[in-house]
Amino acid sequence: MNVAWGIAGVLVGGLLNGSFVAPMKRMRAWKWENSWLVYSIAGLLVIPWLAAFATVPRLLDVFKSSSPSGLLQVTLFGLGWGVGSVLFGIGVNRLGLAVGYGIILGLIAPIGTFLPLLVLHRERLWTLQGETLIVGTVVVIAGIVFLAIAGKRRERESNSLAPMVQAGFMGGLFICILAGIFSPMLNFSFVFGQELQNRALTAGAAANMATNAIWSLTLTAGFLVNAGYSVWLLQKNRTWNLFANAGGTGHWVNGTLMGLICFGSFLVYGMGATALGPLGGIVGWPLFMSMSLVTSNSLGALSGEWKGASRRSYSYSLVGLALLIIAIVIISRGGNS
Repeated sequence: MNVAWGIAGVLVGGLLNGSFVAPMKRMRAWKWENSWLVYSIAGLLVIPWLAAFATVPRLLDVFKSSSPSGLLQVTLFGLGWGVGSVLFGIGVNRLGLAVGYGIILGLIAPIGTFLPLLVLHRERLWTLQGETLIVGTVVVIAGIVFLAIAGKRRERESNSLAPMVQAGFMGGLFICILAGIFSPMLNFSFVFGQELQNRALTAGAAANMATNAIWSLTLTAGFLVNAGYSVWLLQKNRTWNLFANAGGTGHWVNGTLMGLICFGSFLVYGMGATALGPLGGIVGWPLFMSMSLVTSNSLGALSGEWKGASRRSYSYSLVGLALLIIAIVIISRGGNS
């Protein structure tokens, strides 16, 4: 039952993560930096701390009793993830929801899976569970390749890309690669931050809520990078006035909704990965990424990102999605082993 719940939780978290940037498409009166600052304040600062104080008793004492090295490790991973998150937002803005997600998650999945496995559980690498995880992750990467090919073909063929997508595939590709290298540090903070989670459990936090002690610190560090870059762009582009003069309350609501969905994805992922046991952050990560990609591609298609593309290009996308679904099945069976 724990494994079944854990897999379900990780997949629901992926569904939320794959859809959290969708409200940005309804914020066209704002620039990227306006939307991203509101999202950052809500999803990376306010909501995580409200959740942490509500679910972890004596939260400040939990931090005080943790080792400085443990707190520093989680914080540095949060900063690294923050860099990846900024690059992620730019990359998705350049290549679109479907393709940007595909390339970024194609790197996040293997890096976020195998580095913790090699560091913490190297002896499990060549067990049935480890081998299944390897096969599943390879299938994930194959799916990403098909999606990247589809995206490049789509850019060449389509005359009516979604307004969110900007020209320049190669520049966007480079940004997405960097985002894929830094973004797995979110999972590193979860996997290597077990001391903080154990302190929260000792303080009386429920097992499925103790991860909020990690998320509050990790996401706050990420907030510094995301908000800092947004403020720099607001100053550079002189777009502060858009907060008062464009978009109305609907844009503020959508930006806050982005933050709520994003944090919800991390919370549910942490709950599901915890239920999967000691290897939860390793087995659960590629499942989380695959479900995020399936969701983002579906939303990208529904929003018109593939309008004007050929049937062959769209077929590449469907093959990629099919491979990701197969990978979910393979890794899920490996988790049961």
